[in-house]
Amino acid sequence: MSFRHTGTPRSYLSSTMTERFDCFYCRDNLHGKKYVQKDEKHVCTKCFDKICANTCVECRRPIGADAKELTHKNRYWHEDCFRCAKCYAPLASEAFNARDDGKIMCGKCGSREDGNRCQGCYKVVLPGSQNVEYKKKVWHEDCFKCFECKLPIRAQSFLNKGDDIYCAPCHDKKFSKKCFHCKQPITTGGISYQDQPWHSECFVCRTCRKTLAGARFTAHENDIFCVDCYKTDVAKKCHGCKNPITGFGHGTNVVNYEGYSWHEYCFNCKKCCLSMANKRFVLNGEHIYCADCAKKL
Repeated sequence: MSFRHTGTPRSYLSSTMTERFDCFYCRDNLHGKKYVQKDEKHVCTKCFDKICANTCVECRRPIGADAKELTHKNRYWHEDCFRCAKCYAPLASEAFNARDDGKIMCGKCGSREDGNRCQGCYKVVLPGSQNVEYKKKVWHEDCFKCFECKLPIRAQSFLNKGDDIYCAPCHDKKFSKKCFHCKQPITTGGISYQDQPWHSECFVCRTCRKTLAGARFTAHENDIFCVDCYKTDVAKKCHGCKNPITGFGHGTNVVNYEGYSWHEYCFNCKKCCLSMANKRFVLNGEHIYCADCAKKL
């Protein structure tokens, strides 16, 4: 809180009375002399200095009759002793702060002493200066820095990790998941495949580059393909129907034998059409036969 001092300039009286007029303490005659009226008592200047004068809280000496006295909350100072406890600037005609510990300070030093301290440099944040407040703490604007790159955040967005502050790029680089394909941070969205994170724009068909997020796809030798490209470029052809064996939809089981592959529903006896899945069969040329039909060949 700021105050202005309350001065108590003294009125020195001079007696011209002809009747007896003595000092209350020493009984010296005050006719024609300076005296001070103290609590309705007439006191010569010598007795005043010795007996009645208030003690200066700064220098601990009496404030004599000839000195100018300044007072605040029942405390007294010589005019020249009334100074800022920090910078020693005279405060007789200036606004000042009276602290709880009894110290008197000018407005600037009082603000520094009592103000909030920057969490970066631990110096006082002066009122009106550029600062940042976050979670009931305060920083000088230039002290509010990214923990990683050490650059001031200023108008950028930022995120915290524990007590540390990061600019968005450094936070993403340090803490965000990395895309399995491009190895760059995934800042928004993304998908997961086989416990690996991907950017949606990186999760595309190996052949046609069409995005596969939310679409049907299959994998082959660490590459992923849309259904159409897998059928055309990757899938084996059924030795029976000559169509791709994709594993999608009807007939997902496959029969492989001596370099040939069949849909399970195509693995039938060439003559009687009996399914040969999980049964004994005979391969004659490019065709398969059940045991009975093979005997009739």
